Amino acid sequence: MKTDIILSGVGGQGILSIAAVIGEAALKEGLYMKQAEVHGMSQRGGDVQSNLRLSDKPVSSDLIPLGQADLIISLEPMESLRYLPYLKKDGWLVTNSQPFVNIPNYPDMDRINEELEKLAHKVILDVEAIAKELGSPRVANIVMLGAATPFLGIGYDKIADGIRSIFARKSEEIVELNLKALQAGYDVANKL
Repeated sequence: MKTDIILSGVGGQGILSIAAVIGEAALKEGLYMKQAEVHGMSQRGGDVQSNLRLSDKPVSSDLIPLGQADLIISLEPMESLRYLPYLKKDGWLVTNSQPFVNIPNYPDMDRINEELEKLAHKVILDVEAIAKELGSPRVANIVMLGAATPFLGIGYDKIADGIRSIFARKSEEIVELNLKALQAGYDVANKL
């Protein structure tokens, strides 16, 4: 088993929390893991990305070569396009449909959607709308994680346990809200 994942988005969207949950779940699954993070200008809404490599055998490098990512999880559609050269031909993209417009010359969403539609394997969903339905826009990243769970190579229960471990120090209410967000994203991915 080997899964190479690129997580991308904009500072403040919760990319590193997704990586932490996946990492915790991978360790509980008994997998080897390497992670490399690029924080960019996260305090100013800049590009944030993380390479996450999971395997049942030791992993030698923490960086994913071009054309080798099995999965891109992106909380921002333009950022998903930035990392498409890393995606395998049969890899999956799981991305948010809603932009985080933080630059004056943000590309036209119709053009971004045209590029995304060319992909054979994709899940595109409005994670903010789903999170708002759950009562908290702050869990949009965990909705995205739920939508990506079918492609991780780690069981749903292990991902849920990862959420419990990572968010336990906050409160049981926060844990339960994040578990609902995980399930909501997972349900959307399975319907698509």
